[in-house]
Amino acid sequence: MEHNKTYCNYIQQAGISHLHTHYHNSEYGFPLEADNELFGRLILEINQAGLSWLTILKKKQHFIEAYDHFDIYTVSQYNESDIERLLQNSGIIRNQLKIKAAIYNAQRIREIQNEWGSFKSWLDIHHLKTRKEWTLLFKQNFRFTGGEIVNEFLMSTGYLPGAHHQGCPMYDIILQYQPAWTKKSLP
Repeated sequence: MEHNKTYCNYIQQAGISHLHTHYHNSEYGFPLEADNELFGRLILEINQAGLSWLTILKKKQHFIEAYDHFDIYTVSQYNESDIERLLQNSGIIRNQLKIKAAIYNAQRIREIQNEWGSFKSWLDIHHLKTRKEWTLLFKQNFRFTGGEIVNEFLMSTGYLPGAHHQGCPMYDIILQYQPAWTKKSLP
C-alpha cells in the first residue's frame, strides 16, 4: 500500500469518525494475546467483506454480545436456533454464510487448540509466512478467508507488517508491543 493510501493517512482526514481514530490508535496492529480476542477479530474481518470498516466498528459491541463475547467454545456449539437468532439480530451483519463461517471457524480453532495448545501458538508458529502462504494456510483451515480478509486480520493483530507507516505516531508504539520475531520482518 502506498504511504498516502494507508489507514494512518485516512484517519487524519477531516470528518473521519472517532471510531476509526480510536481503532487506529488503540487496536490496529497491536498484538492480541487471547484466543477469544483473535477469534473475535477474525469474525469482524470476515463480516467486513463487502462493507465499510466503519459499519463494523459501529456494530462491534452488537457482535460481541451476539457471539457470546467471542467465546470460541460457546460459538463452536451453536446450532440451527443460534443461526436463526443471529439472522434476526439487526445489530450485526445478517449473512448466513458469514454466520456459518464463524461457527465452523470456532470448531476448527478448537481443533487447533487441542493440537497446538492455543490459536495464538498456531499463529506464532507460522509467523514467517508470506501473505500468500498465510492466505493458503487460512483457506485450508477456515471458511470465508480470502486474501484481503486474511491480510487485514494478520496486519490488525500484528502478524504481518503494514498496519502503520513509519511516519505515523503509532508506528513506534506498536514496535514496543511486537515480539522480537515480528520486528525483524518490519520495514
